[in-house]
Amino acid sequence: MARSRLWLMIAVGLSILVLALSNAVLSDHYMLLSFVLLLAVMLPLFVRFERRKLEARELVLLAMLAAIAAVSRIPFAALPSVKPVSAIVILSALVFGSEAGFIVGAMAALVSNIYFGQGPWTPWQMFAWGMMGVSAGLLRQTWWMKKRLGLLAFGLIWGFLFGWIMNLWVVIDLAVALEWKAVLAVYVQSFYFDLAHALSNVFFLAILAGGWIKVLERFRKKYGLLDSG
Repeated sequence: MARSRLWLMIAVGLSILVLALSNAVLSDHYMLLSFVLLLAVMLPLFVRFERRKLEARELVLLAMLAAIAAVSRIPFAALPSVKPVSAIVILSALVFGSEAGFIVGAMAALVSNIYFGQGPWTPWQMFAWGMMGVSAGLLRQTWWMKKRLGLLAFGLIWGFLFGWIMNLWVVIDLAVALEWKAVLAVYVQSFYFDLAHALSNVFFLAILAGGWIKVLERFRKKYGLLDSG
């Protein structure tokens, strides 16, 4: 477990490095950047299975969860920042761990943008949703994440954190990183969108958590899927 956590942190570090270099090196090649980031977030998955046989059904499960999360954005396309994606990423991580949460979040962003449109924002969305999954997985054994109010508070907080991460891309894209008034304006203008995301996380977690966790736990225990032991 400790070794898996170490490789997870390495993958997160690689993701941050890729994003840091993107503006200078790959800013005009966002699809290439997206796939480089995807390779970085997939690293923990291969490390996780290094000591045992890789089962196709485990990869299928992750692909299915990522697809569900991606498709769930489409019905809410007309409502900015309101989407069930974050709730699905968080719940996946709660049951299957940080690595699964990271991969589901990153894949959901990449796949859903086939419909919504790929762009320089795609790798940032992959990172933001991936980190949402990582943090949910790392905290899944804490007492407050096992409480309904704690889970809802986690979703509320990440609604704002997701927006703040995405704001970094806006700041870099506008080349105003050192102009604090402009940076502040970007964050102030995004407040209502971030609030909408945070409240939608609370709503979707409230209606999905019980049923989803029971179903995913049943699959995990019955078939040993992504079982951390």
